[in-house]
Amino acid sequence: MPLSEHEQRMLDEIESALYADDPKFASSVRKTRAAGPRRPAALVVVLGIVGVGLLVGGLALSGRTGGFPVLSLVGFLVMFAAGVLALRSTPPKGASAPGRGGGARVPGAGKASPKSAGGRSYSSRMEDRFRRRFEQ
Repeated sequence: MPLSEHEQRMLDEIESALYADDPKFASSVRKTRAAGPRRPAALVVVLGIVGVGLLVGGLALSGRTGGFPVLSLVGFLVMFAAGVLALRSTPPKGASAPGRGGGARVPGAGKASPKSAGGRSYSSRMEDRFRRRFEQ
């Protein structure tokens, strides 16, 4: 989800203040963000397709010979490896990819003030929204 203009400005101000206060730390953070994990999406897709091909091919060949489908087992293992690679290469929850403009949290930025909500609780606001959707 992209940041609003106000949130982006606040993030830029925080970032520039960080660079001004501690340039050594800021340069080390900049280096680690650039050297973050790459997502080998093409490799995952290719491994998945090869795995499916081996799985289906092994089943077709084992049907003729009546033996154990070793080729299908290899295909399954290749697909499993593609899934593990895909899961290990994704960033952890809450982290953002480099250059996406996210990742930093500003305290209180996502909270609505009690005055704007009319002093009602979160659950009552959600109930109202739910009712309005079905009344339309």
